[in-house]
Amino acid sequence: MIELSGVTKRFPRRNQPDVVALDNISLTVPTGQIHAIVGQSGAGKSTLIRCITALEQPTTGSISIDGQPITGLSAAGLRDVRRKIAMVFQGGNLLDQRTAGANVAYPMAIAGVPKEQRRGRVEELLGLVGLADRAHAYPSELSGGQRQRVAIARALATTPDVLVCDEPTSALDTATTDQILNLLRTVRDRYGITILIITHEMAVVRKIADAVTLLQNGRAISSGTLTSILSDMNSPLARRLVPLPSIGTNPNGTVVDIAFTATPGEPNGSRAIDLATRLGADIAAGSFESLPEIQFARLALVFPASEVDHAVAQLSHAGLAPTVRQAPVAESSSSGDTAAIEEGDAE
Repeated sequence: MIELSGVTKRFPRRNQPDVVALDNISLTVPTGQIHAIVGQSGAGKSTLIRCITALEQPTTGSISIDGQPITGLSAAGLRDVRRKIAMVFQGGNLLDQRTAGANVAYPMAIAGVPKEQRRGRVEELLGLVGLADRAHAYPSELSGGQRQRVAIARALATTPDVLVCDEPTSALDTATTDQILNLLRTVRDRYGITILIITHEMAVVRKIADAVTLLQNGRAISSGTLTSILSDMNSPLARRLVPLPSIGTNPNGTVVDIAFTATPGEPNGSRAIDLATRLGADIAAGSFESLPEIQFARLALVFPASEVDHAVAQLSHAGLAPTVRQAPVAESSSSGDTAAIEEGDAE
């Protein structure tokens, strides 16, 4: 379990106010959870991860992993803590002059693991990531997805308790991204490891995260399980996870967006569409996301201007969270599969 209590990180500047990178963050990530950290560039994601991995010490507040404080430790204590935490970077960051097998073995060699034991562990981990036959290949001979698989195997070499993945799929195509996410889920299920994923890709959050935290200006403004976040249909994070559907052309009327959730088997979708039709709406576009425990949907309805107030009242009464769209929404995928928090969010 990762626990943060009142974590604040300030960076002093000469003759200027301190930069507050993290502002009183409290967060609990249960053991075995896959937790996504999202936010704009400069929101504090990188600083938060540096504090969790003990590369930075918070100015105030405390951080513990499995009940052991990682703040205020000696150099030897920090080394012990860091052995429990591994990182997977964007693009892998493999050592170019070492083979895939040697890359996986490297952290074990540093930790003093005997050579024969290292050899068996390398075989095990390369088999886990589906690269048992590529142990002697150099990074230049591997695809982007294969390099990331080797990076995951290397991160697991010293049996960490926490795996931190910094934009692990941002340079990969959709099919390869799905393979890497499936691999991370397998790693969690097999080893019970806690995984933190820093990402700006909402599709990644929807596909793999059990829970998500949105950082903004150094503060955690929204945090919870994916189901609880999406159940608050008008929350900023829910809107980012399942964005408004694109209409594509100028509608002949006023657009009213509605949102609803359902658990598997509930006919909420047909009820929402039935009500919208009875109110005289044209359904201009829609997006539906099915997660293991919940379905989340947004529909863009078009009403004559004279009917908007009545329609909004009826939709509100039905719990469909109507909002009148005030301005055109930039064209995007209706499913939101490539949607990010905002343009330029990657750190």
